[in-house]
Amino acid sequence: MKIRVVCGDITELQVDAIVNAANTSLLGGGGVDGAIHRAAGKELKEFCRRFHGCETGEARISPGFRLPAKFVIHTPGPVWYGGTRGEPQLLRACYRNSLQLAAENECESLAFSCISTGVYGYPKTDAARIAIDEVRLWRGDFPNEVIFCCFSPEMSAIYTRLIED
Repeated sequence: MKIRVVCGDITELQVDAIVNAANTSLLGGGGVDGAIHRAAGKELKEFCRRFHGCETGEARISPGFRLPAKFVIHTPGPVWYGGTRGEPQLLRACYRNSLQLAAENECESLAFSCISTGVYGYPKTDAARIAIDEVRLWRGDFPNEVIFCCFSPEMSAIYTRLIED
């Protein structure tokens, strides 16, 4: 599997699926979640209502609607409470469950946002390490390419350093 890092806007990527760092309502919010909902159009929110939410660590898939991506995989990441409430296990589950949905839908290319590293407060390096580890452990036939799409040069540098180590 090819793994790469890009710094930019995940809503502009030409991939089979993007992974939305969603909240548990799946109805949009701030940060990357809000940006994805705005770019996809109101149809995304209407579609996501059918799910009646999603537990932290789980994942759901929807069409990409107005996005260049065919699908959006929504996964609510954990809020950081110091690592005492199962946050690492929940974050790992976000990546595993997203990869599983990508495989089930035969997505050749998949782009992850930096789950839980914004307002949810997960330590950036720890979150990136978990993300990279879970992708490297994945043994499914799909995806063939994973992109870690970072919104800031700081996050891009963290991912790039960890991948090269």
